[in-house]
Amino acid sequence: MTNASALPAAAPWIVLKFGGTSVSTPQRWATIRALAASRRAEGARVLLVVSALSGVTDALKALCGLADVGARAAAAADIAARHRDLLRALGLDRLPALDAHLAELAALATAAEHDYAWQAAVQSMGELLSSTLGAAALSAQGLATAWLDARSCLLATPLPNQNERTRRLSASVECNADTALAARLAACGEVLITQGFIARDQAGRTVLLGRGGSDTSAAYFGALLAAARVEIWTDVAGMFSANPRQVPDARLLTRLDYEEAQEIATTGAKVLHPRSLSPLRDPRVPLLIKDTQRPELDGTVIGPEAASDAPSVKAISARKGITLIAMESVGMWQQVGFLADVFALFKQHGLSVDLIGSAETNVTVSLDPSENLLDSDAIAALAADLARVCRVKVIAPCAAVTLVGRGMRAMLHRLSTVLAEFGQVKVHLISQSSNNLNLTFVVDEATVDALLPRLHDLLLRAGALRAGDRALFGPSWQALYGAATAAPPPPWWREPAARARLLAIAAEATPRYVYHLPTLRERARALQALTAVDRWYYAIKANPHPALLAALAAEGFGLECVSPGELAAAERAAPQAARLFTPNFAPRADYAAALAADVPVTLDALHPLLHWGELFRDRELILRLDLGRGLGHHEKVRTGGAGSKFGLPVSDLDLFLRRAEALGARVTGLHAHLGSGILDPRHWAQVCGELASLADRIGTVAFLDVGGGLGVPAAEGEPALDLAALDAALLEVKRAYPHYALWMEPGRYLVAEAGVLLARVTQIKHKEGVAYLGADAGMNSLIRPALYDARHAIVNLTRPDDRADTLYQVVGPICESGDVLGSDRRLPAAAEGDVLLIADAGAYGASMASHYNLRKPAAETVLS
Repeated sequence: MTNASALPAAAPWIVLKFGGTSVSTPQRWATIRALAASRRAEGARVLLVVSALSGVTDALKALCGLADVGARAAAAADIAARHRDLLRALGLDRLPALDAHLAELAALATAAEHDYAWQAAVQSMGELLSSTLGAAALSAQGLATAWLDARSCLLATPLPNQNERTRRLSASVECNADTALAARLAACGEVLITQGFIARDQAGRTVLLGRGGSDTSAAYFGALLAAARVEIWTDVAGMFSANPRQVPDARLLTRLDYEEAQEIATTGAKVLHPRSLSPLRDPRVPLLIKDTQRPELDGTVIGPEAASDAPSVKAISARKGITLIAMESVGMWQQVGFLADVFALFKQHGLSVDLIGSAETNVTVSLDPSENLLDSDAIAALAADLARVCRVKVIAPCAAVTLVGRGMRAMLHRLSTVLAEFGQVKVHLISQSSNNLNLTFVVDEATVDALLPRLHDLLLRAGALRAGDRALFGPSWQALYGAATAAPPPPWWREPAARARLLAIAAEATPRYVYHLPTLRERARALQALTAVDRWYYAIKANPHPALLAALAAEGFGLECVSPGELAAAERAAPQAARLFTPNFAPRADYAAALAADVPVTLDALHPLLHWGELFRDRELILRLDLGRGLGHHEKVRTGGAGSKFGLPVSDLDLFLRRAEALGARVTGLHAHLGSGILDPRHWAQVCGELASLADRIGTVAFLDVGGGLGVPAAEGEPALDLAALDAALLEVKRAYPHYALWMEPGRYLVAEAGVLLARVTQIKHKEGVAYLGADAGMNSLIRPALYDARHAIVNLTRPDDRADTLYQVVGPICESGDVLGSDRRLPAAAEGDVLLIADAGAYGASMASHYNLRKPAAETVLS
């Protein structure tokens, strides 16, 4: 088989780079052949850039470090044997070109010269060998492939301040589009294969391009050839919003601009070397990152900046092994040349500074191990020299945690919950980049592994990382590479029959809440199936609609109330259901009414016992405790800690118990609720364990109430709360404390997904590049986005099949700047009268609605 009909002279180039694991087996070469053939079928010339076989570069580096000639010769023989094994596995006989390279390697291994030029020559052999094998394999498979020596194309240019080592082992190439080179390569064939990692210097000697050199080689060739695109084929689908091995919920980044991608690569992502992006910027050559094992995945596309994108955090990354050098001197304030003097010492010791923080009497800088040799001797020598001009403190080991995204300063208001998380750890340095692309925190290295997943989750839930925007983000790592799990069923309102019915309801009047009782019952039965929980209560403040209360009571739920009005509503809708009264800062009369109705009462302060003691004499009480911390995606849903008004501090427990005992009252239940929107199933087990240990001290407690706060996914693709894991965690605690019954009182978990809010598009406004989509529902109907920065999915129900390619700010008719139902939502181009559906609106929607601006809030409809 031969290649298809000849290509025209003007045919574009596509550069494909394959890493070590992608060239190490016959199966992978079959994949490379298929990919190259498909690009050739597009009408493009193909240049393949390949790395050494997996592990060979490391073996060659190790060879360079051997002192014994015999050991070097044996190491070269092992490398030769591996390549001959692959040659046979590819079904090929003796290959003279391969033999020539192997003979050269054997000669180099026994050479007397061991300088940097020799090291470069030795380490270049990996790519020369793999590309020679590849040319033969692809041609044998019917794809005529010519071998190209990269050194005939890539000329290294010495940089200022480079020493001999970096000129030989970490060289740089300056490249601009070269039509003569493109024509010369076109004359060599339509599919070419060449080496990554290597180039030549002005004397014609081999030099290396340093760490990530093969990626950089592909970029150089892409720029020289003005390629249609460069494709980096590796063992992952692209760049992700975090290191997926630490954060399984990290999202694939489907599109980045050059600057964002370089920041992500520089600050910790290993999938792409940052140097590989610079050559592509001026010629505006797109770069794609793809998975060799799963070529059907979209991967990451990196190209020129898309100015229409709203600001978003794209990734959170971490670099370990950071060393901080803090330099302090009263004399540095406004002292001309102080920084020049100290930085000259860093240069003298060959150390490159990364981050810088300064004050009147202190300058602190960070040293990154990826760009510096940070052994203890180098740091000690630097500190000794610095000590002559200032006091020096070395802080190590540290880690740099970086948020990356265009327009970082414009997102600070969305990062309050994320920034608050840093209050739990020691922060040594904060740096905001001058290009407005990143925000970096340097913390103790020991804290970073636990910190990174929490921060990623907070970014998702705060909407700062806009994972629902499919133009920017793809599936999670877990969804792409995790254990196969059944896809969650689509929400009830996506069914064609439900959509038709919702459109009919909207035709009658909008705005309107619609509740789906089958979904409500499904959520209730899923919770009732948990064997660890002995009694369930529904927090009716989430939604007190009588039909919902009756349905939940029929499923065996009691009703948890926080006011006399809620107690009365529960009595009317479900008189057979158990009730629970859990007020906060309520007047005395509220407690008296609940006690008169024989409803169990929860106290969360000393005041009622100290000032209304007779009301509680000889009563059984439930005590709500503050365990000293709060959880949740927003400060206003955190109900524990010093900043929260809820709960008796544990430090007041003994005083509370003494006062209760004096009144003949007994604490029969302990309660703690730390916040809402929690998706970590271990949380409630931890609360249960803490309450149980306190209950053992009290001696009269019969049950533990671990509250609610069970989270509902805020973004598409976000994993749901794992109820099986929740049950298992609670059962483990119950085995340790079998004498306590366990209660829970969820609210939003039961009703949020059962409800939607229908609204109609009123008008569209374009203002300074921002598109506003007006709706007849506002914050008077749904206040959660304004109050909690809550995110609700929004869809155009009228246009379910249209492409969602318009970025909107979805706003309501209320005369407030905060009347925003959804920020930066990609929806189909809308028109007046279209019906919008706001999802997961069954909780804290109608129950928090108002007549603000004298507009009627949304009415309610129940579907049975």
